[in-house]
Amino acid sequence: MLKYNVRGENIEVTDALRSYVEKRLNKLEKYFELSQDVIAHVNLKVYRDHSAKVEVTIPLPYLVLRAEETTDDMYRSIDFVSEKLERQIKKYKTRVNRKSREKGLHDFFVEAPEEEEKKPAKFDIVRNKRVSLKPMDPEEAILQMDMLGHDFFVFQDAETNGTSVVYRRNDGRYGLIETNE
Repeated sequence: MLKYNVRGENIEVTDALRSYVEKRLNKLEKYFELSQDVIAHVNLKVYRDHSAKVEVTIPLPYLVLRAEETTDDMYRSIDFVSEKLERQIKKYKTRVNRKSREKGLHDFFVEAPEEEEKKPAKFDIVRNKRVSLKPMDPEEAILQMDMLGHDFFVFQDAETNGTSVVYRRNDGRYGLIETNE
């Protein structure tokens, strides 16, 4: 069952707005067999130019779904974000889930970021993330990277058990960095 953590920045989250968010995101539940409660983190922002931004992050045991959209209408932004999330789920279900079943893996992807505030150092590290690495092949890591909208993705190579990184090159193709462990 999806639970919601709805926050507003420069906007009061009214019951009608909260209800609309829940109604749109509840449609995503049909794609999952959730054995435990999952919290959807929803952040609603309104800027000075009256544009409305909606960010949704849904950390699942095997995948982190994330989408954001900015339009001139809050309700339209919510609609677009829910459609983006649904496309991500369908893409995941059709490509990656098939491979995980073939290999007998259940917890296929996990990226659990833990943000820590640190004092600025010599190199100004402004954000720290920790990720749990799950075995996968480079193609599946590229799919996960694209779903998250990142330029790189760190993973454990299922064949070598080593830590590897896939990244998007400037020419639009992909690169792979493997470690010698």
